[in-house]
Amino acid sequence: MLPDLNKAFFETIYMVGISLLVAILIGLPLGVILFVTDEGMFMEQKLVKTIVGFLINLIRSIPFIILLVLLIPFTMLIVGKVIGPTAASVSISVAAIPFFARIVETAFREIDKGVIEASISVGATPWMIIKDVLIPEAKSSIIQGVTLTTISLVAYSAMAGVVGGGGIGDLAIRYGYYRYDTVIMFTTVLVLIVLVQLIQLVGDSWAKHADKR
Repeated sequence: MLPDLNKAFFETIYMVGISLLVAILIGLPLGVILFVTDEGMFMEQKLVKTIVGFLINLIRSIPFIILLVLLIPFTMLIVGKVIGPTAASVSISVAAIPFFARIVETAFREIDKGVIEASISVGATPWMIIKDVLIPEAKSSIIQGVTLTTISLVAYSAMAGVVGGGGIGDLAIRYGYYRYDTVIMFTTVLVLIVLVQLIQLVGDSWAKHADKR
């Protein structure tokens, strides 16, 4: 089973990698929008805040296993198939984007408002405030958010195995559950535990290094 386990492991890494990249590229800007358009902020726009917040909450309210099924037509449109790690990455990415966006928004709320007000008083543009104040000040919290998101994506990728998404979850279902192979089941669980521990260890170290306080 070692070749199958090796293949499943790298499929999981593949799914998590793609989904994390998409979550950062789209979720980070959405988190910025949620924060800067909020009431009392320097780019206050209640309508934008309401619309973006509603869409994010809408996706987050749908259980992931149901989201997998709902996104089958969209997945088919994007990658041309609904089975395999690439297809599963579409649904995982959609679930990860709002999750990471809320984490980013929360990270920005931890910043001392005095720092933002000082930047506004010296004439900094909104882009300068975002680029030179918000992101640097919240860097450590954002990194912790990336770590949390990555661990959640590992769990999502395992659930994707239920519907043929590949990865460790798929291996656990096909061999560990359907064939009652307890060795495979416990092995896959052990691999997931070690993977999550490594992600947390690296994330904590990176966040500590980035923390300026």
